[in-house]
Amino acid sequence: MTRVRFAPSPTGMFHVGGARSALFNWAIAEQSGGTFVLRIEDTDAARNRPEWTEGIISALAWIGINGDSPHFEGPYFQSAYEQQHRDAATKLLKDGRAYHCTCTRDDVKARTGSEHQGYDGHCRDRGLTEGAVRFRTPDEGVTVVDDKVRGQVEFPNAAMEDFVIVRGDGSPLFILANVVDDMEMRISQVVRAEEHLSNTPKQQLLWKALGAEPPVWAHVPVIVNEKRQKLSKRRDKVALESYRDEGYLAEAMVNYLMLLGWGPGDDREIMPWSEMRPLFRLEDVNQAPAFFDEKKLRAFNGEYIRALPREVFAARCEPWLDPSWDRSVFDRVADLVQTRVAVLSEVTANVDFLFLDEPVFDQASWDKAMKPGAAEILAGYAERLETVSWDPDSLKTALEEVGLAHGLKLGKAQAPVRVAITGRTVGLPLFESIEVLGRERSLDRVRAALAKLA
Repeated sequence: MTRVRFAPSPTGMFHVGGARSALFNWAIAEQSGGTFVLRIEDTDAARNRPEWTEGIISALAWIGINGDSPHFEGPYFQSAYEQQHRDAATKLLKDGRAYHCTCTRDDVKARTGSEHQGYDGHCRDRGLTEGAVRFRTPDEGVTVVDDKVRGQVEFPNAAMEDFVIVRGDGSPLFILANVVDDMEMRISQVVRAEEHLSNTPKQQLLWKALGAEPPVWAHVPVIVNEKRQKLSKRRDKVALESYRDEGYLAEAMVNYLMLLGWGPGDDREIMPWSEMRPLFRLEDVNQAPAFFDEKKLRAFNGEYIRALPREVFAARCEPWLDPSWDRSVFDRVADLVQTRVAVLSEVTANVDFLFLDEPVFDQASWDKAMKPGAAEILAGYAERLETVSWDPDSLKTALEEVGLAHGLKLGKAQAPVRVAITGRTVGLPLFESIEVLGRERSLDRVRAALAKLA
């Protein structure tokens, strides 16, 4: 049975690149009837915070990867397997596949005359019984990594130094722990980011030295920004949680992430998980870097928002609506909001004017709309609002007539009215907004704007 693993390190945020790798693994597990193993690489004490681990589990659950599925297993913690890591190092020492070494970086530099040259094998045959432990790499030949994405990749053994697998204090390094954990958990396939490809020949040598066949490898392309630079948490918006908190829908995020380096083979892009999963193949993943385009993600999200049933959309908006706001009022404009927002956090700014005693004026919008002649439009419209029939068509006709009396088309005439009513130059359709706001409150706002202009 296929067993894939996702092994993130707690870092305080969940990278979108990690989410993409997790989804690729999840697709394989579900396709094959196999298992997705979540393992937390928690041996770095500085990063071993419970809340960070919970953040990983929460982020995975948001994109549909959780223990509710029979294909999910874990989380396991690397720190729980330290004895197995030490036992593996002991076996390698006993079999002559590893040796103790007391050399420092300065020692190597003094012998080779270069600070860039790798370890020179000085302690290979000294028979030491203490110090760090190094794996003895082959002197000749090549290690071939058979990669589902990149084909057969050859690594000359002579170019690989004898690498450290246990520190001088006896603590195993990640490269050994990672292999041992995969062996313990019977991992049959490893799908991860391409930056790990350089470690793969070393890990493959360790697998074979420990008497096991390595898993099937697949290294997926790096994700880059608009400048074709690798996404960096110091420079780019990479935390999956930030997109969740901004109001992106999980289904839109899943759809978009799956298309970073892979495509279904036709012109479709908007596809639910249930349709993408059976089509996914590692052999179809591109080797070229994948561009994370936030504008395209926003467009995807807008498509998914507009496709939601109305009652589902209203429920999804709840986190962005003040608890004191009358939901019956929101229900009257929900259809209008749904067609105009790209992320759910935009809902608040579109509807808050309906619930506040007075709108929050955007200064730039005020300055743009309240030009000479605005007071005359507001005064004329206030007069019409006192008696006009209270429906969008009548409200629109009344403003058209006021604008015509002052030589303005509707587009120009409604600018000061919109800002007076909503506080902004853009938002929901004006006349539907006025209808929902009501005659008395609408009149109060137009007159307040007149007073402010005066």
